[in-house]
Amino acid sequence: MSTVRTATTTTTMATSTSPNLSPNLSLVRLLQLASPTLPVGAYSYSQGLEAAIEAGVVKDAASAERWIRDVLEFSVARMEAPMLLRLMQGKDVEKLNAFFLASRETAELRAETAQMGYSLNRLLPELGVEPLAFEEVSFPAAFARAALHWRIDASEALVAYLWAWLENQVMAAVKAVPLGQTDGQRMLLSIGERISVVAAEAFDMKDEKLGNFAPGLAFLSSKHETQYSRLFRS
Repeated sequence: MSTVRTATTTTTMATSTSPNLSPNLSLVRLLQLASPTLPVGAYSYSQGLEAAIEAGVVKDAASAERWIRDVLEFSVARMEAPMLLRLMQGKDVEKLNAFFLASRETAELRAETAQMGYSLNRLLPELGVEPLAFEEVSFPAAFARAALHWRIDASEALVAYLWAWLENQVMAAVKAVPLGQTDGQRMLLSIGERISVVAAEAFDMKDEKLGNFAPGLAFLSSKHETQYSRLFRS
């Protein structure tokens, strides 16, 4: 039997008993959830990018854009994005959460999603959202819980989630390469064009297609765990 559920609709997947929100208020809640000011520590992680810089794989704006685009296409789009949609269905959440945690290929990537998930899950009661009750919560699971409670459209929630991921990656590149702010904005403009496509493809992704096979990312992430000098936790 499959260990994950397949999303079958692009409409709102929310089933919680929270009050209906106006479209504008729902948008405000979504912006809050995707904001870089959300206190979950996302700014402290580079997801292997810093190790790629140390190894000389990323050395300028062009190589940084190529790295971030590849991680989006070959890892995030094929695992994290469709898993968020499944989690937003509000069914078998603990099982799906465990599956996602098991998909993290290095200790630091697993610790990253667990730490961010813990921080967001702990924040949820302060925002009027019932937190998830199980012990180790991944970030996509906590994000989905808030989006579900606020009745945010699943497609919009996923686009915002992907944008927040992209923004964090670009800012990590700006700090660590280093790059200029204009370079960062160009990358956001260019890679951002793929987000809606990635989100649409995530809805149609079957269980057997799930995967985050990105050996270069896994190798560099594992090396980052013992990297002597670093700015980021992953």
